[in-house]
Amino acid sequence: MSTAEATRPRKPSGDPPPSAPRRTLRPTFNGLLLAPGIALLGMLSLFPLLTLIAMSFSRVHLLGGIRLEWAGLDNWTRALTDPDLWQSWGLTLVYFTVTLGLEMALGLTIAVLLSKLKRGQGPLMVVILLPMFVAPAIVGLLGRYLVDPTFGLYARFLQQLGFTEDVLGNPVSAFVAVTLMDVWEWTPLIVLISLAGLSSVNPSILEAASLDGANQWRTLRHIVLPSITNILLVALLIRSMDAVRYFDIITVTTNGGPADATKIIPLRLYEAGFRFFDLGYAAVIGLMMLALTILIARLFVRLMTRKEHRP
Repeated sequence: MSTAEATRPRKPSGDPPPSAPRRTLRPTFNGLLLAPGIALLGMLSLFPLLTLIAMSFSRVHLLGGIRLEWAGLDNWTRALTDPDLWQSWGLTLVYFTVTLGLEMALGLTIAVLLSKLKRGQGPLMVVILLPMFVAPAIVGLLGRYLVDPTFGLYARFLQQLGFTEDVLGNPVSAFVAVTLMDVWEWTPLIVLISLAGLSSVNPSILEAASLDGANQWRTLRHIVLPSITNILLVALLIRSMDAVRYFDIITVTTNGGPADATKIIPLRLYEAGFRFFDLGYAAVIGLMMLALTILIARLFVRLMTRKEHRP
């Protein structure tokens, strides 16, 4: 064999390996059945969103029919430079933090105490869950009558303690009152979800911890809470979505007063859209609320995903 033939690259023997077949996406029978519903749901979701975005860049005229007049970034500039709007965002943040913190702390505490009961858990659970089934507007009316300075039961207790002012007439006490009304109504939801999570904890692990000498606090901190973290995050996510849209109780009790002390973002949105009919500005506030809601949801989903993948 010559040197040229020895250095010449040889062709591989045999047939070439077959190429991998291309996967083609074909609609399945279930997909075809779901397609009309998904398309309708998409239209019902996307059309209002696109309309809201268009309104945020326009001046909306209502006389003689709805008409959009291009305004550029005027509405957005107004919203980003409005000190009253940023004050409402600050109140919303304070309300969001206080209500969620109190509801989670109280709800988890009550759920742990209920899980320790051997008898009477069912009737007591019914009593605890009652506020959750009352309409928020009724809760606001009930709270308004209870803190009325003339005949309110809670107002009478506060007067005996030295607080003689009108609860809903003082900026600080009014904000505290509407916050506690929301906490009273929705803490039972956290109790219900937390109790379901506590019932799913493996009893053998709790028994092993008890045999090892762990007290109740250590068992709760190192075993129970890590086991129900995802369930608590789901409860926190559900309440967060509602807290951003908090509207009913404040509207019935203070309507944003006194001196805008309880005028959080949903009330500012309602006032801009349905009191002053400034729909372009209201659309900007609505999109800001939507962005905050999406941000909160993604944050909690990321926390749950990270918890699942943690070894």
